[in-house]
Amino acid sequence: MRKLFLAATALTFGTVAGIATAVYAADVPPPWAYGFAGPPPNPMPPPAPPAAPAPLDNTVQHTLPGSKATFTRAQIANRYGPADWYPEDHPPMPDIVAHGRESANPQIFACGLCHYPNGKGRPENANVTGLTYEYIVQQLTDFKNGARKTSDPRKGNTALMAGFARSMTDEDIRVAAKYFSSIPATPWIKVVESETVPKTRPQGGIFLPLTGADAGMEPIGERIVETPVNVEDTEIRRNPRSGFIAYVPPGSVKKGEALVTTGNGKVTACTVCHGVDLKGLGPVPTLAGRSPSYIGRQLYDMQHGNRTGTWTPLMAPIVSKLNEEDILNAAAYLASLQP
Repeated sequence: MRKLFLAATALTFGTVAGIATAVYAADVPPPWAYGFAGPPPNPMPPPAPPAAPAPLDNTVQHTLPGSKATFTRAQIANRYGPADWYPEDHPPMPDIVAHGRESANPQIFACGLCHYPNGKGRPENANVTGLTYEYIVQQLTDFKNGARKTSDPRKGNTALMAGFARSMTDEDIRVAAKYFSSIPATPWIKVVESETVPKTRPQGGIFLPLTGADAGMEPIGERIVETPVNVEDTEIRRNPRSGFIAYVPPGSVKKGEALVTTGNGKVTACTVCHGVDLKGLGPVPTLAGRSPSYIGRQLYDMQHGNRTGTWTPLMAPIVSKLNEEDILNAAAYLASLQP
């Protein structure tokens, strides 16, 4: 399998740059996939110096149903030892996953902070369950080598991830990949087709429903709105058992199914490489049940030359033919599947 992929990569690698610059040169990253209310300004202002994190409460003890633990907000968000509410839900964490490495340069946050100890992650990063060891190693290597960037310069956690990967040793990568690849994927996202959605505001890469006088419903338009099932559980307690709802436009799941499973006469069907059940084949990742925001970002980043890892050239002829509606429909359908 690996020889097949490397051979195909060698044949297509030289086409990536040309395809990436040729397609949709005038378009902008779909804001819904990157966690913003609108497209990035043009021109982009220079990045502001990072602000010091605001001190978090270290007095009030939080709890979650079914957990014996209690944590303060400061403990929950500790970059080098975040809360592990349900240690029984996952294997024993290696140190790089549980604590990162504060002494590294750049510093490495605990993997469990963003991806959760159970690997399920959030829309602004990635669910890393159900992926193979080989795939995870390759992605960390791609981040380290500068082959994974973001098409929206406002999305700062992509650069953070690249910095973590540069600081990780080969052993760090090995043990992190071994840990997360041992955790099977389970349902995490509920897809709901709806003409209207709760009004939301973007915060930290995800969309949070408005409350009080600002709450209400609005037309979904041509976007996907992925939001926590329980905002406090997600944002305050970082509950790794509390998932997400993805609101998608009516009809998008059926349209996505046709595109993904047949190619619609436009592209090669995703099932050819990702498996009939879309749960991956060898080094090719699972797509079933993954965050639609994440899928949308990856397709757009590949299309525009910002994701160019070892196996990405195989996707270049596919993504070059996709428009924004295709990306949305494919993401909606894939997210609706059982992982």
